[in-house]
Amino acid sequence: MSAEEIPDELWRKVLEIGVKSSTFSYKDLCCISISSRRLCRLSSEDCLWNFLLAIDFPTHTDSTSSSSSESPTKFIYRTRFEREKERRLAAHRRSLLRKESEISEWGRRIRELERRLSEEAERLQAASVEFSNLQRVRQASVALNVWQPEVVRGRQKQMVEQNAVPVEGRLRALEMEIKLCKQQITGVNRARREVKQRFDMARKELESMKYHPLRDYKSIRSGDQESSAKRKKLKTSINFPAKNPPRPSNKKKLLHSESE
Repeated sequence: MSAEEIPDELWRKVLEIGVKSSTFSYKDLCCISISSRRLCRLSSEDCLWNFLLAIDFPTHTDSTSSSSSESPTKFIYRTRFEREKERRLAAHRRSLLRKESEISEWGRRIRELERRLSEEAERLQAASVEFSNLQRVRQASVALNVWQPEVVRGRQKQMVEQNAVPVEGRLRALEMEIKLCKQQITGVNRARREVKQRFDMARKELESMKYHPLRDYKSIRSGDQESSAKRKKLKTSINFPAKNPPRPSNKKKLLHSESE
């Protein structure tokens, strides 16, 4: 039995079962409608679009009248779909702006932590240099009580006299400052790693959000992968011929021997 011999009642039942079981979506009905004039008429009936309207837009109360040739319910569904599409696009744009603002804030915090890290590193270096100089002064003051050549003793005495800071107290203060700087650097590094991790995560989320919210990109990507695989297979078969070429038939062998 051909499709033309199937009665309209059976086609209506098939379409109704497909819509009620959520097998047919609005896209499927639109694709069916361009198959033939008969299916276009059957797929545009109000009962089918009433089911879709109740499923996709259950809170819909629009009473817009149709001014086109399509059914009123189908026109209402299309109007509602366009409004919902605009609403979702606006919500998507707002979410993109919020995510970009979040990324900007994480970037600002990273720069601030890097500035603090640089300042703490400079403080640590300055304290380490001063601590090393004071250690040499203390060693020189201790060495003055031991017999030494006058040249060495003069340099040590000059070093001690030039220092106007109490050595022991200042050394203990520098030890505490160096220890505090190291703790600060460790804490800032840990915070910077955490902020950097959140920054990278936010950037990945932004990249994934930049896809259109109303399109199914999985099917597109899978189709692209299949087509690329087919192109690679075709290219391989063209560039790399078979290892065992087909042998000439007996007829060709006979012709070749006769020519010889």
